[in-house]
Amino acid sequence: MIYPPEHADLTNEICQRGLVISEMPLGYQPKGRDFPRRNRLISGLSLGVIIVEAALRSGTLITARCAMEQGRDVFAIPGSPLDPRSQGTNKLIRDGATLIQSAGDVIEAIQAITARVMEPQPSLFEEGPAPIYAPAEEAQAERTLRELLSFTPAHKDMLIRDSALPPSLVAAALLNLVLSGLVAETGGGHYVRSTP
Repeated sequence: MIYPPEHADLTNEICQRGLVISEMPLGYQPKGRDFPRRNRLISGLSLGVIIVEAALRSGTLITARCAMEQGRDVFAIPGSPLDPRSQGTNKLIRDGATLIQSAGDVIEAIQAITARVMEPQPSLFEEGPAPIYAPAEEAQAERTLRELLSFTPAHKDMLIRDSALPPSLVAAALLNLVLSGLVAETGGGHYVRSTP
């Protein structure tokens, strides 16, 4: 169910030109407690989030936290320290969010983000023989990956990032773990732990 209802036309336009996603079943009546879950999807699909106004206890700060946990950049517009509606944004800035004062600040930051996202690391595309790892290196990588994995699917790219291991070593270790039955591939590059 579209909420607010006046966004029905916008939703139809998005369906025609893009994608509408939801974790809720068809016909579900929206409730206030659902909005942090929805905003987690929005922040996950975004390059970054801009927090315009937030009290110290607001759902907006939940969205900012989700964005940070997802590795997204958080931008905040400063406000008067006397205005309770600006205390959350000011705290975000104090805690490391990027201060923005104009559209130019956002454009500059987004250009830096897209350059970071779009430019591949040359080392990933160097030609040559695949590296050969010592059995001890592979065993250590397997232990590291097992510690990172749970029964919730984790993408291979996340495992590479969180383990700080070379992609080729992660691929070799994951293959070994799958073949040994300790890890299962759930599709789309996602892996789960098979045994406790």
